[in-house]
Amino acid sequence: MEYFLQQAINGLTLGAVYGLIAIGYTMVYGIIGMINFAHGEVYMIGSFIAVILLALLGAWGFPPSLAILLIVLLAAIPFTSAFGWAIERVAYRPLRGSFRLAPLISAIGMSIFLQNLVQFLQGARNKPVPTALPGGFTLMEAASGFTVQVRWLQIVVVAMTVILMVGLTLLIQRTSFGRAQRACEQDMKMAMLLGIDVNATIARTFVLGAALAGIAGVMVAYYYNVVHFYDGFLAGLKAFTAAVLGGIGSVPGAMLGGLLIGLIEALWSAYFSIEYKDVAVFSVLVLVLIFRPTGILGRPEIEKV
Repeated sequence: MEYFLQQAINGLTLGAVYGLIAIGYTMVYGIIGMINFAHGEVYMIGSFIAVILLALLGAWGFPPSLAILLIVLLAAIPFTSAFGWAIERVAYRPLRGSFRLAPLISAIGMSIFLQNLVQFLQGARNKPVPTALPGGFTLMEAASGFTVQVRWLQIVVVAMTVILMVGLTLLIQRTSFGRAQRACEQDMKMAMLLGIDVNATIARTFVLGAALAGIAGVMVAYYYNVVHFYDGFLAGLKAFTAAVLGGIGSVPGAMLGGLLIGLIEALWSAYFSIEYKDVAVFSVLVLVLIFRPTGILGRPEIEKV
């Protein structure tokens, strides 16, 4: 029981990160009906921004701490947001009126370009990241001596995810940007006729999703203490799986799917062969596409005639 609880805590922490990345996928799909396959690389860039900023702050004599973590998070948001804007402007907007496969190919090309750009600038080796919040507290101790521990960083990751989810929900439901976003999602042509700047709304959606992916990248860099230029590819696929599992186009569904994928990965690694944890995750994607294509919280897409 104690081992299961420990793995569940680890899985929820990992799932919170997947959920933040998945929100970017689901928001972009909801507004333009396309998948941004370069989104995982934005998450990876957020991790490398954390590496660079921590190296600079360490050289200036600032040791890793919660305050430094928050500073790095705030500094990473503009960088990853700029990448999100650039992806929309270069890879999507010129091809929005083209056949549906063209933006997909363009996004995959952008993903490969960003991977190689980071590899060229930072090298192909793993980059170590110093621990920001060492330690934690013991939640439970078994008679066998096994202890269930919660790290301080895990608490920060989950708390920050909850705060961001609440803030994002309020943004979508109670602001003019949120109303414009929902209008574009329902009928882009009608939204344009009503005076909504569709291009600006789509660009802001990409920027918002990229900011969340950057935050997730910084937190993962602190959590695992190592980053690699290829990290975005696999994390992006798992976050996409989370978005499909929860219901592509549903923000709560993206977070729910992320939590479920994190739990599946952690529990499979605990009780079965860790080499096949990715197989388990993508098997879930196949089963969802077969038996419930709309996902857990997704709605059937109604064709407008």
